[in-house]
Amino acid sequence: MKLIGLTGGIATGKSTVSRLIAEQNIPIIDADKIAREIVEPGRKANQLIREHFGDSVFLEDGHLDRPKLGQIIFQDPEKRKILNRCTHPYVRWEMVKQAFFYWIKGADMVVFDVPLLIESKLDRFMQTTIVVFCSDALQLQRLRKRDGLTEEQALQRMKSQMPMGEKVEKADIILDNSSDLSQLEIQVKNMIHKIRPSTFTWLLEYTGPPVAIGLLSVLVRQYGSSVLQAMSDSIASLK
Repeated sequence: MKLIGLTGGIATGKSTVSRLIAEQNIPIIDADKIAREIVEPGRKANQLIREHFGDSVFLEDGHLDRPKLGQIIFQDPEKRKILNRCTHPYVRWEMVKQAFFYWIKGADMVVFDVPLLIESKLDRFMQTTIVVFCSDALQLQRLRKRDGLTEEQALQRMKSQMPMGEKVEKADIILDNSSDLSQLEIQVKNMIHKIRPSTFTWLLEYTGPPVAIGLLSVLVRQYGSSVLQAMSDSIASLK
């Protein structure tokens, strides 16, 4: 089973690429999705957030008030660290658990969709790292339109991540999302054709993932704060 890393900047189109990959029946381990699930009402992370941030960041039904929480953590790095500590053990475990599940099922490859894949050094354990890219100006425009942010707010969120140029330098494959969806779909299909292992290669690699997943677990424990800070940002920014 090949371990593929997918990353990009906020609003560059990583989630769209992830969806296009999933449509080809390739398993996705979505860090943002996990981060949302582990803070649902009744979950331990939800309780921890309430203990540290109070009732004001929750809706009446017990769900997080993400816009309100976002206003807090994007203005205060220390608050972001606290949010990270509330969520990080639960996200870490779920990522490793899902990877092992897909290996047991005999998947030929799995894609780790992680916002800070490179910053957290998780790319070292991926056989291929994919970066979804667009210009800073287009990224700013898309982010403001998507989340209804002022220019200052959008720039603040962009600056909280590694510059796109640095991510591109670390990529094995770059997907340029500066055009329309049809062009992105073509790039994704070509990329899948390039990285998908043959049956023979898959059989040779089948015993490799337990070792890689074990190392991945260790790495996430070591660098988990950076990975999960991005996940925490996602919790707050999604409306």
